[in-house]
Amino acid sequence: MLYLTTQLLVSPLARAWFRPDVEGADNVPRTGGVLLASNHLSFIDSFAIPLVAPRKVVFLAKAEYFTGTGVKGAASRAWFTSMGMVPVERDDSKAAAQSLDIALDVLRRGEVFGIYPEGTRSRDGRLYRGHVGVAHLALTAKVPVVPVGLIGTQHVQPIGTNKVRREKFTVKFGEPIDFSGRLDGVAQGKARRLATDEIMDAIAALSGQERAGVYNERSAPTT
Repeated sequence: MLYLTTQLLVSPLARAWFRPDVEGADNVPRTGGVLLASNHLSFIDSFAIPLVAPRKVVFLAKAEYFTGTGVKGAASRAWFTSMGMVPVERDDSKAAAQSLDIALDVLRRGEVFGIYPEGTRSRDGRLYRGHVGVAHLALTAKVPVVPVGLIGTQHVQPIGTNKVRREKFTVKFGEPIDFSGRLDGVAQGKARRLATDEIMDAIAALSGQERAGVYNERSAPTT
């Protein structure tokens, strides 16, 4: 109910205010499990994508957003829930495995899950190397991957600030990548690396970012 209310009332107002440019929304399959793999420039990314996607997108969010008390805590919990987000303990030693399990459950239910293969936000605007969790999900759940290129969201909410600015941004949905049968017989580790690199190449083509060529170290909390 909260999600439906957000889509009917809040989303149209947000789209009218930001006026985002959207390309390739028809590339998102209308049924079945789908993985949206995006670059990550800002905290606002996890709102920008669901705002314009043709289907509900599930993202993971820090558990503390759902556990606050009082009016502020209730408002935070309602907002994140309405956006389709699922809480996860980020600092738990088993957080990575838990996140993958949650994602697989979402995909196996035939829903859409959003993931940032870089792991955390880019602080310099470059596109960093992707972690293989995205390929693990795609190959295990046997779902297509739709690459997403975000442009300009770092200006909507710059890293280090809670203020949201009225800045134009673009969301590009690329053509689905289907790995069905293509990596059969390839060693698991190599298959995941090959699939991840293909996904990151597609994201780079959409976002136009310079490639960093290395992993992005987590230096600050991220969504």
